[in-house]
Amino acid sequence: MTIFLLVVMLASCAALRKDLSGKMFTFPQQTSTAYVKLTTSIQNLSALTVCHRSFTDLKRDHGLFSLATSTSSNAFLIFWDSTHNEMEVHVRDRAAEFSGLDYKLNMWHSICTTWDSASGLVQLWFNGQPLVRKFSSSGSSTQGPFMIILGQEQDSHGGGFDQKQSFVGMISDVHMWDYTLSACEIHNYMDDLNFTPGNVLNWRALEYQIFERVLVEKEELTCH
Repeated sequence: MTIFLLVVMLASCAALRKDLSGKMFTFPQQTSTAYVKLTTSIQNLSALTVCHRSFTDLKRDHGLFSLATSTSSNAFLIFWDSTHNEMEVHVRDRAAEFSGLDYKLNMWHSICTTWDSASGLVQLWFNGQPLVRKFSSSGSSTQGPFMIILGQEQDSHGGGFDQKQSFVGMISDVHMWDYTLSACEIHNYMDDLNFTPGNVLNWRALEYQIFERVLVEKEELTCH
């Protein structure tokens, strides 16, 4: 029995590549140990776009997407700051804050975030609406090795998790590109129309590892 349980635990932690269309990751409890690690072969980013959908009832701070390198724990971080009621986008540990969002509890939100090293500009698209473009970090590309985490906010490369910043809820449709998407491409993603999947992270062919209690479930959509 002990050997069987060990095999099951190792299997649950092994890297998988799956088409997660129509599925979601469910993070059912506050913890500093449960997360999903996403893997990519691309290790040099001079520009990027990250899109995802999330659903939560959290009233506190929480991370939505965390990419760390060995030299920058917040190489690219999307983080909800409940104290100031704003979404923060960190690029190489420098933050741009976006306020005035109708970040309602217990409903799906579609968020796309772009950054380009040439201009240093970050832009957030929230439920199909573009927000003002803001400066964050410019000059050089972001170099790997990358540690990409859902469910936790990294304070070190692959660690330093704080359960009070953990994500509780559901995340789906995570895509990442090594370029900035056009407005039309972002709208196609937001409206779930035909769009080019991410070439860094592709929800339809996602390589990931699950640690502790995170579930892969059928995506829950509103019935009209």
